[in-house]
Amino acid sequence: MASVLVVDDEKLIVKGMRFSLEQDGMDVDCAYDGEEAIHFAKQKEYDVVLLDVMLPKFDGYEVCQAIREFSEMPIIMLTAKGNDMDKILGLEYGADDYITKPFNILEVKARIKAILRRNGKNGRRGRQEDDHLVTAGDLQLDRDSRRVMIGEKEINLTAKEFDLLELLVLNLGKVYSREQLLTSVWGNKAMDTGDVRTVDVHVRRLREKIEPSPSDPKYVHTKWGVGYYFRI
Repeated sequence: MASVLVVDDEKLIVKGMRFSLEQDGMDVDCAYDGEEAIHFAKQKEYDVVLLDVMLPKFDGYEVCQAIREFSEMPIIMLTAKGNDMDKILGLEYGADDYITKPFNILEVKARIKAILRRNGKNGRRGRQEDDHLVTAGDLQLDRDSRRVMIGEKEINLTAKEFDLLELLVLNLGKVYSREQLLTSVWGNKAMDTGDVRTVDVHVRRLREKIEPSPSDPKYVHTKWGVGYYFRI
């Protein structure tokens, strides 16, 4: 059973989301302020956290940053409609995805299920064991357990960071435009916003985690005026 933490100070919204998610067989906990959200997240490793930006005590950014200090559990930010800064800040603080308010509960469930599929929570086996390990130089990517190792060190990536790295590693040398990456990693709906800065934010965060020198990348390179590619 997938576990979801819903964090929002609007109790009617929380009640509606909880009912709908439980109808899909999910185990749902609810928090109504930032302090309570951090407490819940420390007690339990959730499959997905739905996190509103505007919260009492600690706002969504502070909660996201606090969770990232001890966990890489997927976080979907709930942001004000049309407020690009909310989206960018959420990604900067470690969120994996965002949904704008007001939202359709069907979209929320679709985003959650997409994350569950990527993280192997849908009961499907996925790739055969003979090709689940991908090695590129001293970087090793395990597609089944969604773990990344560089030498003897494990690198903790968020769900979207892993998806982005996996796509690039599996297509060595292929240059992807930001629009192509946005569609491939975030889905076709992401192109409706046209916000390709989401890709730039995730590439920068990915480089900070896997590159010996992020300003002089060893793995994820930029093709100026075109996009990004992986090279060893």
